[in-house]
Amino acid sequence: MSTITLKDVPPATHESLKRRARAHGRSLNKEIVAMLDSMLHGAAIDAKAVGARARAVRETMGVYLTQEELSRLKDTGRQ
Repeated sequence: MSTITLKDVPPATHESLKRRARAHGRSLNKEIVAMLDSMLHGAAIDAKAVGARARAVRETMGVYLTQEELSRLKDTGRQ
């Protein structure tokens, strides 16, 4: 196994990592390795399946927005 040293980790990030490690019953090192492994080797997103699920939810809710409405809503949220 290889060793990596992290430098200049912000205190808030360090605390968040420690909390995650405690919540998962792992050491800080094992938590970081698990997170990296998940990020690098996690399951690929199936865009078609996500799209199909979104369409099914839209059909169930009966909500249909035009591209213009979506753009207006996004722009409103940016103000």
